[in-house]
Amino acid sequence: MEAFEHHFRESMRSRVALLDKITHYIVKRKGKQIRPMFVFLCAKACGTFTEAAHHGAALVELLHTATLVHDDVVDDAWQRRGFFSINALWKNKIAVLVGDYLLSRGLLLSLDHKQYRLLHLVSDAVRKMSEGELLQIEKARRLDITEEVYYEIIRNKTASLIASCCAVGAAASGADEDRIETMRAFGEKVGIAFQIKDDLLDFGDSETGKAKGGDIKERKLTLPLIHALQQAPAGERRKMKSLIRSGSDKPEVVEEVIHYIQKSGGIAYARKAMELHVNEAIALLDTLPESESRESLRALVHFTINRTS
Repeated sequence: MEAFEHHFRESMRSRVALLDKITHYIVKRKGKQIRPMFVFLCAKACGTFTEAAHHGAALVELLHTATLVHDDVVDDAWQRRGFFSINALWKNKIAVLVGDYLLSRGLLLSLDHKQYRLLHLVSDAVRKMSEGELLQIEKARRLDITEEVYYEIIRNKTASLIASCCAVGAAASGADEDRIETMRAFGEKVGIAFQIKDDLLDFGDSETGKAKGGDIKERKLTLPLIHALQQAPAGERRKMKSLIRSGSDKPEVVEEVIHYIQKSGGIAYARKAMELHVNEAIALLDTLPESESRESLRALVHFTINRTS
């Protein structure tokens, strides 16, 4: 990971002083770095660790960071992970251009090192992320997301990127297509569990690092709420939807919706679904030869669902 910091910084370097200053700020405020960890551990667990794994990890982070910079512009967000967003410090026009630059650097990194397979895997994930986000926007307006649609959204919006990390790691190690697909499926299961955990954090307290009821305030239909609405009689379902549409910005309404979800078993249902996807991911992981890297991946999977933020 220390070596990766250098690789990632170099992959963003520019001769334009303003751009170099902004990319330096991006590197300094990086989060837990879970995605490159998945790339590296999957590469080591599947075959020979080579320089291609560093290229793959940098590619994933460049394209992912580009989407985050653009997301903050779209959402008019002033903060990310407790730091000011790029658009908050340098305004929207510069933020969009920085996102475009990061995207181009990812493409060039792949082409310069002839890593076409890695580029295909990550580009496919970015496409799915965009589709998932747009599907969520389309459905959220009507508050009619079914559990099937919910899984389609998070499979594309969240899980596709972690899936691509695992597939990229396997491909970078020289694994065959069957093994690459196994690791992609493993990453997808982990990504789905990761998102369900994020849904559950919305019902925590101030120690989780996430504002309680934030998803309800934003009218996001998460798995606990979807299950509660599906179990409700038609009259109660209409009442809950009406409350969310008209008063999701009111603390008392948020508390009422949270209480209803808890009473309806939505949280327990979501927790069970998360554990199911984790178990399916571990089953795929256990098809790999026994190694220290495989066990580290197992620990990383459990970290994603036991985290508090």
